[in-house]
Amino acid sequence: MAAQDLNAMAFPTLTEEQITQLARYAGASTKTFRAGEALFRAGDRDPKFFVIKSGELEIIDVTGDQPKTIRMQGPGDFTGDVGHLTGSPKVVSGIARSDCEVYEMSEADLRKVLNQDPQISDLILQAFIARRQLMRESPEFTGLRVIGSRYSRDTFRIRDFLAKNRVLFTWLDLEGDPAVNQLLQQFGVTEADTPIVACAHCLVLRNPSNRELAEKIGIRRPVEHDIYDLAIVGSGPAGLAAAVYGASEGLNTIVLEHTAPGGQAGSSMRIENYLGFPTGITGSELADRAVLQADEFGARISVPTPVTKLTFDKTYSVLELEGGENVVAKCLLIATGAEYRRLEVEHCSRFEGAGVYYAATPNEAQMCRGSDVVLVGGGNSAGQAAVYLSQNARKVFLLIRGDDLCKSMSSYLAHRIMNTPKIEILRCTEVIRMNGDGHLSSVEILNKTTGENETLPIDALFSFIGATPRTDWLPSEIEKDEKHFVRTGIELGDSRQWTLKRQPFLLETSRPGVFAAGDVRSGSVKRVASAVGEGSMVVQFVHEYLKTM
Repeated sequence: MAAQDLNAMAFPTLTEEQITQLARYAGASTKTFRAGEALFRAGDRDPKFFVIKSGELEIIDVTGDQPKTIRMQGPGDFTGDVGHLTGSPKVVSGIARSDCEVYEMSEADLRKVLNQDPQISDLILQAFIARRQLMRESPEFTGLRVIGSRYSRDTFRIRDFLAKNRVLFTWLDLEGDPAVNQLLQQFGVTEADTPIVACAHCLVLRNPSNRELAEKIGIRRPVEHDIYDLAIVGSGPAGLAAAVYGASEGLNTIVLEHTAPGGQAGSSMRIENYLGFPTGITGSELADRAVLQADEFGARISVPTPVTKLTFDKTYSVLELEGGENVVAKCLLIATGAEYRRLEVEHCSRFEGAGVYYAATPNEAQMCRGSDVVLVGGGNSAGQAAVYLSQNARKVFLLIRGDDLCKSMSSYLAHRIMNTPKIEILRCTEVIRMNGDGHLSSVEILNKTTGENETLPIDALFSFIGATPRTDWLPSEIEKDEKHFVRTGIELGDSRQWTLKRQPFLLETSRPGVFAAGDVRSGSVKRVASAVGEGSMVVQFVHEYLKTM
């Protein structure tokens, strides 16, 4: 989308008729702010939404070394971005530059508008999405600052967590950024304290855990102690689809996510075979939009909230969370997906986050611009990653165990790879050893056909081999197959775990009222569209089950 079109979408001017309609939801009351007063400040959790009736409002980025004006707003303009619905803190400040009269709306009133007025809802939601995109793409917007070494596993972990949760941040590399020493002095820390996370002139945290970071910057929403109609563990495509349909149909719905919304699909830089997106869509954009939909309908999404244990209290599911909290639900959806298997190669674990990666996003691509990289895997995810990395790396060596790329990869993608000069396919080849001093510097590979060994000097290895389901937290009552994927429906056969006279629903597990969808389910089709379909279908079975309670 052209920058001019994106700006027009981000900052529409409401008509008199639209303002009158919004005023009805706001109770037709107005509020006046004097020149110099703040309507809101960066970091505020107050979800107030303002429509400007008269006066001028300055939107300011205060996260950098000096405050910067992003935009001046006047009559007919409105404030806010996607954080209004996701519960995130404000990322900018709004200061009245003249006396301003505004309509002030609560979060509940704004949700009424979004659910009951399709025309205004579309306008506001498109503006929210476009505003966040403009800030993300702007080289002048600083956001949080992460200061740390490119060779540090903790620096990578923090950057990865922020990127996956779509938090706006700037990374300053200890080895390559000339401003680092001055900033370290400014914050009163040394290189030994890094990685650090800072905002404007304030030090936030030294090497925080993901949970500490999420709580400090305000993206972790507390879990309400309620009995939910539907609890969803995992927020990949299946979990998010269930959240959207469950919440939109009136179910009290909560989503518990270990790391970030999107799952495995969220790390894909281009999904081209998902219906309705002929030019493709990134996994993170798809996840962003799904999260916004789920929030719009009232689903509660809690990140990062690892579930450590599942037990049962009569017919209810009891989820034990990291830290000791519990969530109780009438129905449960297991949508924890699967993760790429670790390479069983000497020294591999030593370099994870320091040269060995399991996703190929801008976060990882920054680490290997202009370098040679190895990518292991022959599926669609590996293919998409190879094409994406070839735009940044000097050369991509694609290692596959077999001799035919088309056996496990969609033909359109395989042919694209074969016609990309910067990708070299090494067939019948595997990695046997990794080398480096603190950071990966080379790999030894073996051609199984010729028996020849070769050492490739590289800066990064990306692994996309097989999948291991995230089911280690499940009790024996949830039956799994020999590869630990969850059995459902007809696959249960004559399961001894099943206690009811009726047959299990299509996506129901061996425990009544507990369902599984997406990659975690035995026999599932490993495609985004399939996961979305299963997550949507589950809600119908949830309704059927709740009728019997």
